[in-house]
Amino acid sequence: MTAPRPDTPPPELRLPKRRGVELSLLVGAVLISVFGYADVGLARDDAVPPDVAGYGAGLGLLALLAHLAVRFRAPFADPLLLPIAVLLNGLGLVLIYRLDLETPKDQAAPTQLIWSTLGVAFFIVVVVFLRDHRVLQRYAYLSVAAALVLMIVPIFFPAVNGAKIWIRIGGFSFQPGEFAKILLAVFFAAYLSANRNALAYTGRKIWKLQLPTGRVLGPIVAIWLLSVCVLVLERDLGTSLLFFGLFVIMLYVATGRTGWIAVGLLLAAVGAFVVGSFEPHVHSRVKDWLDPFATIAAGQGAGQLAQSLFAFAAGGMLGTGLGLGHSILIGFAAKSDFILATAGEELGLSGLTAIFLLYTLLVARGYRAGLALRDPFGRLLSIGLASILALQVFVIAGGVMGLIPLTGMAMPFLAQGGSSVVTNWIIVALLIRISDLARRPHPDQVETGVVAPVAEDRK
Repeated sequence: MTAPRPDTPPPELRLPKRRGVELSLLVGAVLISVFGYADVGLARDDAVPPDVAGYGAGLGLLALLAHLAVRFRAPFADPLLLPIAVLLNGLGLVLIYRLDLETPKDQAAPTQLIWSTLGVAFFIVVVVFLRDHRVLQRYAYLSVAAALVLMIVPIFFPAVNGAKIWIRIGGFSFQPGEFAKILLAVFFAAYLSANRNALAYTGRKIWKLQLPTGRVLGPIVAIWLLSVCVLVLERDLGTSLLFFGLFVIMLYVATGRTGWIAVGLLLAAVGAFVVGSFEPHVHSRVKDWLDPFATIAAGQGAGQLAQSLFAFAAGGMLGTGLGLGHSILIGFAAKSDFILATAGEELGLSGLTAIFLLYTLLVARGYRAGLALRDPFGRLLSIGLASILALQVFVIAGGVMGLIPLTGMAMPFLAQGGSSVVTNWIIVALLIRISDLARRPHPDQVETGVVAPVAEDRK
């Protein structure tokens, strides 16, 4: 065989972009959602809903526009992130529509579709105009200032269902804490990437645990105190847990020190115990968690948590079928806090497991994008954003299943809540932008035509 000439150019390097895979998965996600929508009508009225074509066309158009934005602006992005978001959002619309049939005077699905459209619009804006996630690092302190303002403002508005986390002006309402969590993730990523060496310095070793020194313990104590203040003033257990948990996770990723996890868990437990014992709204939720059937024994009927547990039990392995459950008995929170109970009752353990696997895959792909990056800020930001989704799913699922006290948060993409769905679409957009940079070939690989092992793993 003749040896190649020394000046022969290397073969052109072509890494798969996987946009065709993404489009195929999007078609499947839309079809699954449309099938679920039709199944609800067949189960309730023995007829396909007359607007099923419009629902499918609307969801398909949103998916197509989002796909085109990714195809032309983030061609190397992870092909699974967008289809998972579309499928979860579509299933959420189906479940809300199913519950709307029980409350003709309170139709939430049309409003949720409008918020979903707005969320996709923000998704497209982020993917198109944010060319590099590292630009966000410049606005770290502006982000934390804006986040604090968003978290403090609801304190001056009336409480809704016992918590001061909403801003209501006329017929318009939104939850500013949903947007604050993204800004906090940006600040934490910037702060920790700039100070990770100092934070990694450890002090004395107690048994097998390496604890941080008092000199570097200040930041986590400040974050802990702030989370407790939010919990006391807003009476919101979910935001406090999410806020503090996000910081501890990102701190552990930045330093690799298990001591931070131990200190974080200890401070969180102390704060939750103190506030849960003395703040009336939080204390009532703790009491319901400890004995969810107390109201039944007192002759007052089943409370929300008890009805949720009954719904999960009634679902069994395969569920009662879409439209054939009774989770509306949970009350006003059936479409928001407890929508997972509807999924558990009507889709069964198998359907609920599939939903949890979708969330797991979404979080895992976010972690993978972060670990593939070389810059510390992007790595921490990606892991922080994915951790927001993971913490929300854990806290909400744990609450409605009786594992931890209820928090009043919205299940990402599934539950009724405009601020939540818009925020989650922005998170997915940022993860797509980060994954595009993580999977994009480096210039030296393009020049040599050789793919390094790390780049190969990114595919």
